[in-house]
Amino acid sequence: MGEAAPAAVLAALPGARAVGGCVRDALAGRPVHDVDVAAPLPSEAIAERLRAAGLKVFETGLAHGTVTAVLRRVPVEVTALRRDLVTDGRHAEVAWTTDWREDAARRDFSFNAMSMDAEGRIWDYFGGREDLAAGRVRFVGDAATRLAEDYLRALRFFRFWARYGQGAPDAAALVAIRDAVPGFRARIAPERVWMELKRLLPAPDPSDALALMAEVGLLQAVLPEGAVPDRLGRMIRLGLPADPLLRLAVLLAEDADAGALATRLRLSGEERTRLAVLHRPPEPPNPATAAGFPLRAWRARLHAACRHVRPAEPLWVAEARLGGSGWDMLRQLVEPGDAEPDFPLLGRDLMALGLPPGPALGSLLGKLRAWWLAGDCTADRDALLAEAGRLLGKPGTADGPAAPGGAPRHAEGS
Repeated sequence: MGEAAPAAVLAALPGARAVGGCVRDALAGRPVHDVDVAAPLPSEAIAERLRAAGLKVFETGLAHGTVTAVLRRVPVEVTALRRDLVTDGRHAEVAWTTDWREDAARRDFSFNAMSMDAEGRIWDYFGGREDLAAGRVRFVGDAATRLAEDYLRALRFFRFWARYGQGAPDAAALVAIRDAVPGFRARIAPERVWMELKRLLPAPDPSDALALMAEVGLLQAVLPEGAVPDRLGRMIRLGLPADPLLRLAVLLAEDADAGALATRLRLSGEERTRLAVLHRPPEPPNPATAAGFPLRAWRARLHAACRHVRPAEPLWVAEARLGGSGWDMLRQLVEPGDAEPDFPLLGRDLMALGLPPGPALGSLLGKLRAWWLAGDCTADRDALLAEAGRLLGKPGTADGPAAPGGAPRHAEGS
């Protein structure tokens, strides 16, 4: 509670408390990233008091009782205490209340239903503190009721279990989630699924949670394209980074349609391209064939396919599928600190040789790039210009046209 923005919000709103994940993580001794606040006041009164205290206020969700207060560029989401009037498995119609227990009762899990005031006093209506200490992920009240209010909670259960769960998961919750899968399929928007997956996959090891999801039928609803949870766990134990898209690529079955998945989950353009390249990269090296493999050319092809994919990342996916040893050494080999090799020739360089703009220039540029790649990207600009002269039937540089790999080839008869 020591940060300036949350402290200012709590000071401006009599009776306000921090709620939800920030309280849970503070009690668990984990880093607190965002502080959410609730207050027993209508949203209009909340906004008025915050402005009077000198905070900027943005009415980001006024229809649902929520505003965002900003102090020194730090946002704090502030929500009026609410009770649900109508729920449909995705959205809720809410009304303002002054009853903290009523507000807590509409939350998903017991350890997310706690609240804390500015002095550090905890309100825990449903045993959340005990559940947190025991590693239990337990729905507030009846699990089936909570799921019918918002079917996304089925996926949230496994996200929290992957991070906080210990021992066997709550049996009643698993039964309720199995029964809720049809509602999940019918009601939850794909972008909400991806939002939760991006939080689930970076967990220290989400493979057990994913295997449980498969047991109750939820994984098939989340990733109908096909997934292999055991493979992800094996790679995490070998050091697979916590990047969610890389872990998704490792998790996907080889025959999965990554393009269809990207469309269905509405991935961004960058995410879509990155997933496509990770799932089907330019033929990557492997330890069995690394000797003599044109690593620079492979890195150049990879960089051209997607500049957001690091050279070691496709090797994680390849190792997950192929197994074997030596991959860690190979990843170190392809991941030096220098920049990716860039093709050192431009169209204007060929125009200087007398070639006009047009298809012929593009065709020649493509042939030169292929020649450069075949030489493992070692040819420099002068060597490429010499090769261009040879292909055009024109005199080369002073040393003559270069051979693939950049070695100069002397003119005949010299």
